[in-house]
Amino acid sequence: MSIGLDDVIAAETTLSHVDGEAGRLIIRGHDLEELAGRVSFEETTAMLWEGLVSVGSDPRALFGEARERAFRYLSPLAKRLAGLTPVEGMRLLLSALPDSDKDPASLAIGGSGVAAAMAIRGAKGLAPVAPDASLGHAADLLRMIKGAPVDESRAKGLDTYLVTVIDHGLNASTFTARVVASTGAGLLSAVVAGLCALKGPLHGGAPGPVLDMLDAIGTVANADAWLDDAMARGERLMGFGHRIYRVRDPRADVLKTAAARLKGGDNRIAFAEAVEQTALNVLQRRKPGRRLDTNVEFYTAILLDSLGVPREGFTPLFAAGRTAGWVAHAREQENAGRIIRPQSRYVGPWPKQAA
Repeated sequence: MSIGLDDVIAAETTLSHVDGEAGRLIIRGHDLEELAGRVSFEETTAMLWEGLVSVGSDPRALFGEARERAFRYLSPLAKRLAGLTPVEGMRLLLSALPDSDKDPASLAIGGSGVAAAMAIRGAKGLAPVAPDASLGHAADLLRMIKGAPVDESRAKGLDTYLVTVIDHGLNASTFTARVVASTGAGLLSAVVAGLCALKGPLHGGAPGPVLDMLDAIGTVANADAWLDDAMARGERLMGFGHRIYRVRDPRADVLKTAAARLKGGDNRIAFAEAVEQTALNVLQRRKPGRRLDTNVEFYTAILLDSLGVPREGFTPLFAAGRTAGWVAHAREQENAGRIIRPQSRYVGPWPKQAA
């Protein structure tokens, strides 16, 4: 039996492939590096959905209209966000979107963007900002979070992030979305289920603590001692190691480049690079038999922090990007036409035989 279903094949997919040994992520026949920072989130989503969901000739316009449609559903719930964390607020909002919508796939994309922005603002007691359908998805999402237009470099940075996290094999949230989709529950229900799985700190909740770690380290001079002490206490170094990758996570370099390109802001990139190298040295010294390299969380934290996103909003933005992947997998699973129903092995007590 495989605890955690390691190496168990549960689906066949045309959507993405993770090569952990080579440090490679393939999205619909393209290496991630061919897409992130080069192809927009809307265009990448259209490519991911090809043959599964029709987006027409203008996915940017389609998703812009979907954001406006989602806002009409969700804006009445803004007052319910007080006291909720952003990810819990996003869960509440997405649950209000109907599976019966005329185009649930586009609504999922529009809705996840609007819900992420509303939940991030709502957690601070701020009123929601209505979407602008004329903007690209990333630019509008960042505008709805910040309450003001953003420059092109920042919109590009968020767009790169959304593409980078758009899909990643059969991870926990994607598998959850496929299980729900296999029951015929509907696309929006599958997306809500995916978010519930992503919410867990072992899956999508880790980028924020990377900044907590950097804050605690404080200076480059303090990095080696701080990181070594953390390892001695048996603590995990946030942003390092991955269950699948045995080498460097390819998403880390994509996001590192995106963060370094941002203009006019303190992106902490030089400090992050120094801490990263020190952490890799400490890990090699402390765990010489294991390859623990930088993962997506490390430079996700640096990039999103540079964009002015509060750290408690990182997971909602992860979900906003991954929704495209959840929808694609849900459609793929629906087309398979068979409910996912694995077996378990009973190891409990048996009834006593009658005398």
